[in-house]
Amino acid sequence: PYILLTGDHVSPGIYKHRGARSRKGDYFGPFASAGAVGRTINSLQRAFLLRSCTNSFYENRTRPCLLYQIKRCAGPCTGEVSHQDYAELVGEAKDFLSGRSQKVKTEISAAMQQASEALDFERAAIYRDRLAALSHVQSHQGINPATVDEADVFAIHQEGGQVCIQVFFFRTGQNWGNRAYFPKADPALEAAEVLGSFLAQFYDDKPTPRNILLSHGVEDQELLAEALSTRAGRKVVISVPQRGEKKDLTDNALQNAREALGRRLAETSTQGRLLAAFAETFGLAKPPVRIEVYDNSHIMGTNAVGAMVVAGPEGFVKNQYRKFNIRSTEITPGDDFGMMREVMERRFSRLLKEHGDVPAGDAVDGSADDMEDDISGSFPAWPDVILIDGGQGQMTAVRKILSDLGIEDRVVAIGIAKGQDRDAGRERFFVKGRDSFSLPVRDPVLYFVQRLRDEVHRFAIGSHRARRKKEMVKSPLDEISGIGPGRKRALLLAFGTAKAVSRAAIEDLRKVDGISEQVAKLVYNHFHES
Repeated sequence: PYILLTGDHVSPGIYKHRGARSRKGDYFGPFASAGAVGRTINSLQRAFLLRSCTNSFYENRTRPCLLYQIKRCAGPCTGEVSHQDYAELVGEAKDFLSGRSQKVKTEISAAMQQASEALDFERAAIYRDRLAALSHVQSHQGINPATVDEADVFAIHQEGGQVCIQVFFFRTGQNWGNRAYFPKADPALEAAEVLGSFLAQFYDDKPTPRNILLSHGVEDQELLAEALSTRAGRKVVISVPQRGEKKDLTDNALQNAREALGRRLAETSTQGRLLAAFAETFGLAKPPVRIEVYDNSHIMGTNAVGAMVVAGPEGFVKNQYRKFNIRSTEITPGDDFGMMREVMERRFSRLLKEHGDVPAGDAVDGSADDMEDDISGSFPAWPDVILIDGGQGQMTAVRKILSDLGIEDRVVAIGIAKGQDRDAGRERFFVKGRDSFSLPVRDPVLYFVQRLRDEVHRFAIGSHRARRKKEMVKSPLDEISGIGPGRKRALLLAFGTAKAVSRAAIEDLRKVDGISEQVAKLVYNHFHES
């Protein structure tokens, strides 16, 4: 992910960005994670008071929003700051993100001193808070090397048959964070072989820095550097530092890799014991390798979404999560049973089509994007267990679908009904061939199942909110055939809102770049024909 300072608006905004860099503006990164981007943007908003709202929200303000009140935006939307002063704030933010942080801090300190000498203590306090926000950003960056402007640092550690590769990202002399990856690898392979294979995939969809620092040398290092240089269109240097600041960076990354893998091994051991206890509690022949958990989320049946989360021996496997937008028009709004039937039918029909009735433990293809928890070649496509958030009614609907598909005996289905008064700890479990039962309140298996259920709740609610938000931001212009994203953007830039477009005369519509007389009539008729 990147930080984007937009360049297509009179008042540029600051945003988190993923994907193609097609929007006009300045991009800074990549950062190690979306969380690192979010934390940095929060601090930068306090330091530079830049807006983070959408253009449509900006255009429709008549008074400043809450972010202005809490001093996290300068309020350019309602003229609380002049365009010239706001442009200076944007320039300072660019300087800071480009590595000229000392210049920015010196300028803000001087402005604070001037305000203080002029007895304008309120303004001086604003500058003081901005300096504190900048210091907060830098304190969370950790190591900021003096001699390394742009580099990715890789370090690998192997232990207990597992591998951790720690990657640090340095841009403009600043640490943009680090991330631990746990690729699957043959324990017999040397660290250099594993790291070489990892590097060959890592930059498939990522920009390549000028320098790549490694804890271990890899095979065909010069050939790999040449290939990356060709892709980047400039020279890329791959090296294994032996001394100085660069060696300190790889040593620090190696220590982080050791610690991350140690935590991972401890978690895996605990997870293994939980899965064994889970199998004993629910009468399974062996500990499950893949558990799928399902839930629905909606408001009065609208924007209904089904959700599936996946857990295994190494915890939650987030690159296997799936959401299902409920499509059937025959389902009565709010019919949870009908929604679950649709989810089950779509999930297992596709599984049969793509993988057949494969035994548990067979591989499912992974993706190069999923290297943080790379499951390719080791994780099964078919679940051993499915957990349904619901009681006997939900289980009846699920078993009917599994039976119709001929796989009822292939997958163990377990229902989790909320306890009396919806109290946690009083849940009842429904398993085929057994009466419903509860578990002791302090049973570790109960805690484990509650974690699974809470995770699917979180994912289902988040997916529903995302779908609802998408529906809310739909514009009446989307309904006009022949109006694509480009023309829609041009109309909104010219008139501010869809409502203003609906009131515009044909002559006014024609003045917009890219809008011909025919298109202008199309837009006008859409809003004025009864």
